[in-house]
Amino acid sequence: MTIRYFLKKIIIKTSFGWIIALLWIVPIIGLLMAAIRPYREIVGGWWNLEPLTITLENFIKAWHGVQAQIPLYQALINGFMIAIPSTAIPLISGAMAAYVFSRFSTKIKNMLFLTIVFLQSVPHQLVLIPLFMLYSRTGLLSTYYGVWLVHSAFALPWIILFFRNFFATLPKEFEEAARIDGLTDTQIFFKIILPVSAPAIGSVVALQFLWTWNDLLFALTFIKNPDLLPPTVVIATMRSRYQPDWSLLSAAAMLSISVPLAIYALLQKYYVRGLVGGVIKG
Repeated sequence: MTIRYFLKKIIIKTSFGWIIALLWIVPIIGLLMAAIRPYREIVGGWWNLEPLTITLENFIKAWHGVQAQIPLYQALINGFMIAIPSTAIPLISGAMAAYVFSRFSTKIKNMLFLTIVFLQSVPHQLVLIPLFMLYSRTGLLSTYYGVWLVHSAFALPWIILFFRNFFATLPKEFEEAARIDGLTDTQIFFKIILPVSAPAIGSVVALQFLWTWNDLLFALTFIKNPDLLPPTVVIATMRSRYQPDWSLLSAAAMLSISVPLAIYALLQKYYVRGLVGGVIKG
């Protein structure tokens, strides 16, 4: 009776997992089918397989920027120019701030931490107009620096909270032994804390890179120079007003999402471990 109960429970959970997975995979399959077929074949739906013509023409046209302001390959480079610093800056500064919150005591620490938690609830749309006016006056409009700053500012609250919770799970004996050996707090952070925080770092990199790469709102608001536009904005410009070429748009979208998918595949092990708090082995 017990074995049957557990088998039934496993089957139900497995079936539920497969259903959720299929619900996520079907749109990707539709996007791929639209990307590798001519537009005339998907007008009635990508699931209609008669006729079925496989072609890479849509990818070639999207790569060279047909119906777009700049070629997609240039937009991909711009995307890396935005996403990499927008991930590295809050990652390093957020980890250092979280280490201070988790290890050192000050009179205003609790107030500062509550402020950081509160800042996570501020909607992005609420600050667009003030930031746009500020950027216009300071010359940060249509620059990578401006986009880096705004992405980093909105990422810091959740990154600090994430790292602070992760650092709280790390044993302090390693740090005490390092202090006896003469290491400073800065050396302890970079030589001991960061190396054992690889799971948390992988999680932050995966999430922050994904969010900055897929961002449309900030890029559309603060970048007016066509030569600096990321893939999200460039793909949006490929849409014709009267007759959108959905095959071309699908191919461009597949090229764009291949980057975060590759990042996630590379960091999947660290991403999962980081979410559950990580494991320290002696």
